Amino acid sequence: MILKVGSIGEDVKKLQTKLGTAADGIFGAGTEKLVKEWQSKNNLSADGIVGDGTWKAMFGEVAAPVLTTTAIPASGFKLDKLKGHVPDSVLTQIPDTAAKFNITNNLRLAHFLAQCGHESGGFKSTQENLNYSADGLKKIFPKYFPGTLAEGYAKNPQKIASKVYASRMGNGDETSGEGYKFRGRGYIQLTGKANYQGFTKFIGEDCITNPDLVATKYPLASAAYFFNSNKLWEICDKGADEVTVTAVTKRVNGGTIGLQDRLKHFKEYYALLS
Repeated sequence: MILKVGSIGEDVKKLQTKLGTAADGIFGAGTEKLVKEWQSKNNLSADGIVGDGTWKAMFGEVAAPVLTTTAIPASGFKLDKLKGHVPDSVLTQIPDTAAKFNITNNLRLAHFLAQCGHESGGFKSTQENLNYSADGLKKIFPKYFPGTLAEGYAKNPQKIASKVYASRMGNGDETSGEGYKFRGRGYIQLTGKANYQGFTKFIGEDCITNPDLVATKYPLASAAYFFNSNKLWEICDKGADEVTVTAVTKRVNGGTIGLQDRLKHFKEYYALLS
């Protein structure tokens, strides 16, 4: 067996429990660091990779063979074919993102880019726009703004986010301001303190203290984290047909808003990559 950065599943959870960290089943930079520390203390090669030797030393047994995800090398993707269709700033992020988040074939990459492109308005938006009018608030967030309450929040993104995201997704109450601090960022908007904590653990850089990193440095990686955490690759792997694109869209969007645009770009990207 081989467990390393990018691996997911029950064996990763067992490993994390052994290491005394939260068992989310995602082998990120935080888990890698703990593995290296454990290996060093136990006179093993501290490479951060759990093979049969490390596993046996930890658990006194050799794990049954498991299917692990292996990242396709950057050369395996025909990224030059996407030039002019996907911004260069996005293309440069793909190899590292693919290696970390199980984007292992062209089908997955095409599904992923089609969703990211639509959700971000053509890879242009990396953070949530919350500059709503009073009428907009009543329409989009009716349960949070009954009566005339919206008038006191209109055109104030900080107040709006602090209210609508309060006391959920790991955020504190409205007065904490965490709803705004951890508002949606990235190509598929990572939202809420709990999700930022999970992403921080995986990526190995503090996006709690500096959440703007999600928008500036990790817009694509945070979107891939969403796909990976929500097991969207399993859906992507089902095919290149409209049914599959629709299924992926429902998991990303919660509905089918923008489905035709997502389909258009999926077909475009998949044809170019293939």
